[in-house]
Amino acid sequence: MRLRNIPGAQDAILESPYVIQKPEAHKGVWAEVFPKKQPLHIEVGMGKGRFLMDLARLNPDINYVGIEMYDSVLLRALQKREELEEEGTKYENLFFMRVDARLLPEIFEKGEVDKIYLNFSDPWPKARHAKRRLTSREFLERYDQILVPDGTVEFKTDNRELFEFSLEEVNETKWNLLAHTFDLHHNEEMVKGNVMTEYEEKFSSMGNPICKMIINR
Repeated sequence: MRLRNIPGAQDAILESPYVIQKPEAHKGVWAEVFPKKQPLHIEVGMGKGRFLMDLARLNPDINYVGIEMYDSVLLRALQKREELEEEGTKYENLFFMRVDARLLPEIFEKGEVDKIYLNFSDPWPKARHAKRRLTSREFLERYDQILVPDGTVEFKTDNRELFEFSLEEVNETKWNLLAHTFDLHHNEEMVKGNVMTEYEEKFSSMGNPICKMIINR
């Protein structure tokens, strides 16, 4: 899908106090970015940011970083956050950054991230693009370089083929499959405490089952 470019998006991102402009400068010292030293969770490909803003509001004892590589999409997240902040909701435990996820090991030190969220990631359906999928073994290796020893990755999608590919990638690596389901909203155990994304609400309302897996090393 081609994203529509929004004029001024790049300038708005550069001027926003909610966006970390030079994230690689904080490698190894991310705890200093936030008012409180707390566990750090990141979402890779956060889209418009609703999921992460909900998590940050519900869990003030956790620090969050949302990662998005498209200016126009990140701008939508900034606009939503500004709207919520004006209404009185403060997010001292949340920052965004505009980077390519392939650069994660250059931004976070080994053991600096406690959990990674992947929600409704681009399926990159063509076989030659498999390495670009955020659950490919190439990306799993990048996550391994930044997570704490018992850190986890949580992945949700409505794309059955992408989910089956992801399960195969986990099986072919040193990662452990802690839990998985092909129908999250009908799995009483895994749906507990589930925070839905905008895509999740949309797809589930259409009757599409939501797949989820939780993995660690």
